[in-house]
Amino acid sequence: MTDKVRRSKPSKIDMLPDNIKKMLDEMLRDSGNSQADILDEINKLVLDAGLDEEATISRSGLSRHAQKHEAIANQLRETRAATSALVAELGDKPMGETSKLVLEMGRTQLFKAMQKQLMNPDENAEIDVGLIKEVMLSIQRLETTAMHVHKREKDIRKVFAEEAANAVGDELRGEDGMSEELEDKIRGILLGKA
Repeated sequence: MTDKVRRSKPSKIDMLPDNIKKMLDEMLRDSGNSQADILDEINKLVLDAGLDEEATISRSGLSRHAQKHEAIANQLRETRAATSALVAELGDKPMGETSKLVLEMGRTQLFKAMQKQLMNPDENAEIDVGLIKEVMLSIQRLETTAMHVHKREKDIRKVFAEEAANAVGDELRGEDGMSEELEDKIRGILLGKA
């Protein structure tokens, strides 16, 4: 007995011509089609394409493919819903907040990958040094990116404060009741020097 990993035999659906497979997937997306109608239509297309009777798909094969198709569709719907929620939450927030979220998601995924390997060790398997190196490099890159994001955010705030201080000074300079002393105090507050 060998320990080689074998690829499974491709299903009849996997071996269908691209145009028929595309039609099958389109029919599965349309909830108005029953599996019996889909099976009849696809098998008719298979025979019309000049393929032999053995190329037709079975009811169980179609059912398995429909389940895989639905599982992928569910994952896409969940991902889209999560993305929409994040965009709605972060849409009007500064870029720094979005970057922080992406960095945190990256850290979480790295932690999950490491935890998975630690929690499910194979007694006969060696530690995957390559994975550890990749994870450590990824962590280093994430932390470097986090430092750049923090620095960029700080620089943006500084520029904004300087613009606000200049705008206040330009707007109120020379008007009655606004002394240079008061102007300097406001400028100091806006620049964080008060």
